Amino acid sequence: MHQTPLIGAEELIDALGRADAPLVIDVTVGFPPARFDGDYRPESGAAAWRAAHIPGSRHVDLLTAFSDTARNLHFSRPDASRFADELAALGMSAGIDVVVYDQGSMTWAARVWWLLRSVGVAARVLDGGLARWTRLGLPREFGDAVPPNGTTPERGLSYLPLWVDRAEVSAIVAGQAPGTLVCALAPAQFAGTDRTRYSRRGHIPDSRNLPAKALLGEDGLVRNRAELRGLAADALAGAEPPLVLYCGGGVSACLTALGLVLAGYDDVQVYDGSLEEWSADPGLPMSTTAEGDA
Repeated sequence: MHQTPLIGAEELIDALGRADAPLVIDVTVGFPPARFDGDYRPESGAAAWRAAHIPGSRHVDLLTAFSDTARNLHFSRPDASRFADELAALGMSAGIDVVVYDQGSMTWAARVWWLLRSVGVAARVLDGGLARWTRLGLPREFGDAVPPNGTTPERGLSYLPLWVDRAEVSAIVAGQAPGTLVCALAPAQFAGTDRTRYSRRGHIPDSRNLPAKALLGEDGLVRNRAELRGLAADALAGAEPPLVLYCGGGVSACLTALGLVLAGYDDVQVYDGSLEEWSADPGLPMSTTAEGDA
């Protein structure tokens, strides 16, 4: 895999001019803030991509692709065979360089980076996304691009053990399995003092809090490695591996995973169902700061 899961805008613009230019994927999703508890309104990013995108990039609509649309949970990872077909239809083949970006939040790009990483595909996230690309005055395209050529699906595609399910999280909570739960939501959402898109406020008991957005600087770029290590050390002091990350729906957790990988942590997993699944079951415990569990 690449030495780093990040690529800067300046490096990418140089790469686009080469014969072996990377496959660039825009995975933007619109996700307005919750107006009330349970207000869940993801929106396709296709219109935003048509309005402006990196030259030659392809848009992947995560509402319908790279996700298991048959499940009640949003954005769950797809069946491996279906995922292989979708990658092939996009024009992806073994050994190709892949760069993933979104409009600027980097959460969606990190989600797809982790998804690709979990099937052994080395990809990089564009640091700062389209927002930084635009600020630098780099070229953009508008409208629909030429559809990519399909390739032969990779055979034997399977997921690496980078994901956990509800039963595995329950075992950690019960003290029956090793691991430390890490919530990637903002502090107010972790504490249960802010609105949630999901069924109940708060976090899974005994979780640490390492907010995904805290890993980005004011310029929208990922913090340097020294800062990432410092943030991780503060949040994870004494944490027992593996680090099991979750958020509301398994997206922001992948940005925290990106930060931890950059900081040198390698025993990291993501709870795909996250609070969308966990909070929907009234029999599963939730905690808030008000209850004394910070």
